[in-house]
Amino acid sequence: MNPVQWAPVFLINGEATDRIDVRDRGFQYGDGVFTTLPVMAGQPVWLDRHLTRLARDCQGIGLSYPGDALLARDIGELLREPPPAAVLKLQLTRGSGGRGYAWTPGSAITRVVSLHPPPEYPESIHATGIEAMVCQTRLGINPLLAGLKHTNRLEQILARAELQPTACREGILLDQAGRVTEGTFTNLFLMRGGVVQTPPLDRCGVQGVMREVLLEWFSQSGHPVQSTRFGVAELYQADELMLCNSVIGVWFVRRCDHRTYPEPVHTPQARAFLRTHHLPLPL
Repeated sequence: MNPVQWAPVFLINGEATDRIDVRDRGFQYGDGVFTTLPVMAGQPVWLDRHLTRLARDCQGIGLSYPGDALLARDIGELLREPPPAAVLKLQLTRGSGGRGYAWTPGSAITRVVSLHPPPEYPESIHATGIEAMVCQTRLGINPLLAGLKHTNRLEQILARAELQPTACREGILLDQAGRVTEGTFTNLFLMRGGVVQTPPLDRCGVQGVMREVLLEWFSQSGHPVQSTRFGVAELYQADELMLCNSVIGVWFVRRCDHRTYPEPVHTPQARAFLRTHHLPLPL
């Protein structure tokens, strides 16, 4: 595929700039939340769900949510002349402050809305699947931040580095107790004996929007669904392993470490559902 020849564009608090105050708590401490979603045909996909998740995550860290209308205005400004496809990122931080962890209640937040070229993946990935590996880096158990997509992602960064010398496109993350939790940038579904299983995210991990969409679809289409903890042994014994996020949609895992999986059944069904219903939403 040919590279996409355009540079990312940014709005920071509604102004066209890519410079941010060095005192910003998002830079200083990772004190913020974000969400990332695709843009198709000039419209952000599943925008209502992403704004709902962003507001929920703000509440989780005690951050003032600026409201859907203000973010929609910023998004509309960036999409006046949209490219055919793009990735939209919405990031909110607690704004600028002094040295130290304490913040000033009621201080002005920083909102960053940016538009990026879509990632380039070979078309064959949907036909042949991907290789994955179980990472050595483990997620810390922290129920206070579990599920939130906060801006401190050092665990995922360290785990992602493990993939660099390999042919793997994704790494599977375990928590400190050895339970499968998610991918480095995806959520995970395991199929075994006709039952769809996904790890609960009450101790660590990110509650992704695509995970939410697929959980609803699995339930509505009559697939038995379980939110359950499982380890690496169950991962290797699965009939099918599917990874998802809002930008890639769904991928099936052809091989994870030594385990090669059969041809997928649920992943093509999920992809067909997304082709039918994964529609751009109006601002």
